[in-house]
Amino acid sequence: MKLRRLSTRDKTFSSKLAALTRYDAAQDPAVQRAVRGIIADVRKRGDAAVRAYTKKFDGVAPSEYAVTAKCLDSIPRDQADALRMAHERIRAFHERQLQRSWDFTDADGTRLGQQVSALERVGLYVPGGKAAYPSSVLMNAVPAKVAGVRELIMTSPNPNPLVLAAAALAGVDRVIGIGGAQAIAALAYGTKSIPRVDKIVGPGNAYVAEAKRQVFGEVGIDMVAGPSEILVIADCSANPDWVAMDLFSQAEHDESAQAILLSPKETYLNAVAGSIVKLLGEMPRRRVIEASLKSRGALILTRDLDEACAVANRIAPEHLELVVEDPEAWLPKLTRAGAVFLGAWSSEAIGDYCAGPNHVLPTAGTARFSSPLGVYDFQKRTSVIAVSRVAAVKLGRVAVILAEGEGLSAHARAAQMRFE
Repeated sequence: MKLRRLSTRDKTFSSKLAALTRYDAAQDPAVQRAVRGIIADVRKRGDAAVRAYTKKFDGVAPSEYAVTAKCLDSIPRDQADALRMAHERIRAFHERQLQRSWDFTDADGTRLGQQVSALERVGLYVPGGKAAYPSSVLMNAVPAKVAGVRELIMTSPNPNPLVLAAAALAGVDRVIGIGGAQAIAALAYGTKSIPRVDKIVGPGNAYVAEAKRQVFGEVGIDMVAGPSEILVIADCSANPDWVAMDLFSQAEHDESAQAILLSPKETYLNAVAGSIVKLLGEMPRRRVIEASLKSRGALILTRDLDEACAVANRIAPEHLELVVEDPEAWLPKLTRAGAVFLGAWSSEAIGDYCAGPNHVLPTAGTARFSSPLGVYDFQKRTSVIAVSRVAAVKLGRVAVILAEGEGLSAHARAAQMRFE
């Protein structure tokens, strides 16, 4: 296959790059209508509606799965050991993110602070059947439990043993065998058997994503994710076969995934192009990879590594691999990426499963303003204000002036009554 080639020296580069990286997040009106109807029905009929849609779409009745240590005994030992190691590393990383309450007392005796507390109840959606990802269970459940979430409810249509084992290991409290928009609606609004949650996290299909979008505001959500992305910055020191396979690792997700390579060496781009042709035939998901690379992939020639970093920041990718001789030297220049992988040994695939940092990352350029999922997403902050008698006079006079300037007389009077 012939992969798209771009050069920053081309006068039309900016417009071509914009067209390449643009992701149309517009939703299918038919999906929107269907989801709106399902949500309304679940709000009205509760469990009866959930049962009906589960039977219709999944062909089974809703059920609840036991989440115990026995789940780990039901899978092959090598899988159980791999889950345990991944869990240990993910937990160790996220424990460092834990925020704690703090306060201070100023010169006037007023105490100011922030009380940090965990969300009470969180819903975790996990796809079922062939699209079962135990790594997603760990990445979503572990930070929630580290944060102190009291109850974590997982919904998944027909979860397989590996997913249940990951749920047991991560501390999921309940696993309910439902999926689709009806599961999101049940978590958002509550039914007789499913309590309402404070936040919903986890991946899903177009109907699940649209349902999360529609219930946002009633509950919090993690994000509405776009297709997976990888951007590699490489020099001649990088093994072209390794880089080609790293591009494949994201392209194989689906036809809309994006894989881009930036390099100041045209000879290196040629080498990776050769590796792509050589290795593509070995891939079980060749058709998906090829479609993805043809529609949204590119090999981009830059003037130098400094310009490569600038282009990467413009794209703001989900995953960014910095496969150069001295990656640490270039890291400070990269400020817009969900995750940065330094050096030839740091494959994005390891980050997906067991490095430790979260693999739930901002996509579609939202790394400009968004961060990876973390413990902080399951904690909320409450301001604490205890004004002293002395400060009630000093600050009260300031409040009166500003309140009167805004025409809010009750505000002014409330502050004034305390020092008159």
